[in-house]
Amino acid sequence: MDGKMKVCVLTGKQSLEWIEREIPKPGPGELQIKLEYVGVCGSDLHFYQEGQLANWKLNGPLALGHEPGGVVSAIGEGVEGFQPGDRVALEPAVPCGKCEDCRKGNYNLCRNIKMLAIPGERDGVFAEYCVHDASMCYKLPQNVSTMEGGLIEPLSVGLHATELSNAKVGETAIVLGSGCIGLCTVMSLRARGVSQIYVADVLDKRLEKAMEVGATRVFNSRKESIEEFAKTLPGGGADQVYECAGNRITTLQTCRLIRRAGKVTLVGVSPEPVLELDIATLNAMEGTIYSVYRYRNLYPKAIEAVSSGVIPLKKIVSHTFDFKDCIEAIEYSLEHKGEVIKSVVKF
Repeated sequence: MDGKMKVCVLTGKQSLEWIEREIPKPGPGELQIKLEYVGVCGSDLHFYQEGQLANWKLNGPLALGHEPGGVVSAIGEGVEGFQPGDRVALEPAVPCGKCEDCRKGNYNLCRNIKMLAIPGERDGVFAEYCVHDASMCYKLPQNVSTMEGGLIEPLSVGLHATELSNAKVGETAIVLGSGCIGLCTVMSLRARGVSQIYVADVLDKRLEKAMEVGATRVFNSRKESIEEFAKTLPGGGADQVYECAGNRITTLQTCRLIRRAGKVTLVGVSPEPVLELDIATLNAMEGTIYSVYRYRNLYPKAIEAVSSGVIPLKKIVSHTFDFKDCIEAIEYSLEHKGEVIKSVVKF
């Protein structure tokens, strides 16, 4: 595929523009992908709004978008097992495969990882085509759409969080934040057999969606106290608490919501790097804290869970934008948090 393609690029804080680039050719070991769907992620919105996310700062023009599903359009030298026309989900971060962390299997912690839409690593995929390492591309079964293929990325975060914390049948769970990652965590908990799942957020639309994908009960924190409710649970708290909002208030609440020997899992990414925890309460409960950095070894599992119907992934999409409206998709998602649960860009 020769010629030019359009790319949507963040050129500075709250400044997006269209540029033209050459369509990239796949190198050895790579696939060229014609994109069909890319999800709009909270981290895209943080980069757009604040010019930074956790410890990453914008340092020049950056194409956003790292939740891609598409179709193989060309194949690089030495790639086996793929052909043009294959529908695929792309795992966006490509590890080096050689360092100690990679060799231990913790490839998400690779220091030389190249993640889509991260300053200094790689451009994102709000573009018509991209090339990607074939080892991080996964074929989709007939009954899984490329839209769901893009959403395998946030789903893998929820699956990783519930795997690290080893959520089990018969446990109780509280999920703070009911955006995309919170909802993916709820669906992952359900898939692992956790049936008592309590979700808190301040946006009613998101809480309605949480009920739809498997929450037992929801709390609008502006009107009801999840802390008061947690005290009424057996043992005076939940077995598992997942912070999926990435903000100060919910992070501080986490330790006050667990029962003795309970577990707190920090899933959300905050735009500010330093947040407080109630360490005295954590100590008194002898609680465990897990931190989540993306996911590892989960794409095939996640695709299977969606294919088999265990996880109703499509349900979380609330808005679809055409690629030509990509800038609007990002601005709209930021300005209408009360109604946008998950936006996707369609090519």
